[in-house]
Amino acid sequence: MVAGHCGPGRGDRSGGTGVSGHGPLAAALALLAAALLVLPVAARAAVSATVSGEVARLRGVWLPRRAAASDPFEAAAAYDLFAVCLRAGMPTADAARAVAVGAPPALAEILTRAAEMLALGSDAETAWRTESVDPQVVGLTRMLRRSARAGSSPAAGLADLARTERAQAEDRAVAAGERAGVAVAGPLGLCFLPAFVCLGIVPVVMGLAGKVLGEGLL
Repeated sequence: MVAGHCGPGRGDRSGGTGVSGHGPLAAALALLAAALLVLPVAARAAVSATVSGEVARLRGVWLPRRAAASDPFEAAAAYDLFAVCLRAGMPTADAARAVAVGAPPALAEILTRAAEMLALGSDAETAWRTESVDPQVVGLTRMLRRSARAGSSPAAGLADLARTERAQAEDRAVAAGERAGVAVAGPLGLCFLPAFVCLGIVPVVMGLAGKVLGEGLL
């Protein structure tokens, strides 16, 4: 009777210890497995949504602007050509008309109009007057009017404008590259997030959980 009584008692205590000890461990492992399954899926969904949104934005905004954009050094080349024509002895009207063929639209418009006015006998101050707010047009016409008032050749001023325009174009290119680097940092971070969680956070959580649950069992 004593043996029979002690046998079931030990069995009950063993069974009770198994349930109370392995229950929290099983729950922790289940939660950990759910985190491993759910978190990467959520991260992949976030990455997919971000990339899809960026692709749609680039198709709707960046690509048309890129197609319509002109050569960033086109204005500088026009200034250099204008200076070369004047140094070669061409009349200002003929030089402006020749440069207008390959100049950016805003510059081509003022060059063509000024060439026609100069050919009709207008003075340079009037021919190069404009209401345009385009910075390239404003810089060119201001320099040409100043040169006309001084009675000097505008070739040196055109060379200075070309150097300034090239420097500004290089600065714009550098700024665009820096903005692109900042823009890709977010999507790349989302791409590396699942690997960081699986390799950096999950092992730490598992180690702490095993240590805590092991001490609880003891």
